[in-house]
Parts: sequence; structure tokens; C-alpha cells
Amino acid sequence: MKPGIHPAYHPVVFRDRAADYAFLTRSTATSDRTVEWEDGNTYPVIDVEISSASHPFYTGTRRVLDTAGRVERFERRYGRGGSKQ
Repeated sequence: MKPGIHPAYHPVVFRDRAADYAFLTRSTATSDRTVEWEDGNTYPVIDVEISSASHPFYTGTRRVLDTAGRVERFERRYGRGGSKQ
């Protein structure tokens, strides 16, 4: 690799506050806030809105969309499409 053209790659803690879950990994992202990790060292922390601990696909709590109900609601509101001849 060419020296001086790549961003710094260092340990960072990503924290999902909704699921009360955090993990330590390496990243080029940085933050002003820090947190003391389980190993006693202090690392920059980045709060994320969603992670594998809170994403519905990974947790198995997917929502089922009611497409039939939406179609019926549309037909009630705007009437049946097409003309009868």
C-alpha cells in the first residue's frame, strides 16, 4: 500500500442503544466520545440506530404486511377500477 493516502484504521466500539448491544471492531470511522471496554482500554464509541441485535431480519420478528387489506381499503376509498361495458 502507498504510505500516507489511506485513512487510519483503528479499534472502534459500535453501540446499538435500542438493543443494549455493543461490539468492538476495527474501522476508519472515528468519534469524539469514548467508552471503557471490557478489557479496560478506552475506545471511541459510535452509536448506531440499528444492528444485527435489533434488525427484524436477524431477530426473527419480521412484520407481515397486510396487502389484501390495503387493496380493499383502496377499493372502498376510490371504487372499483375499470368500466363495465
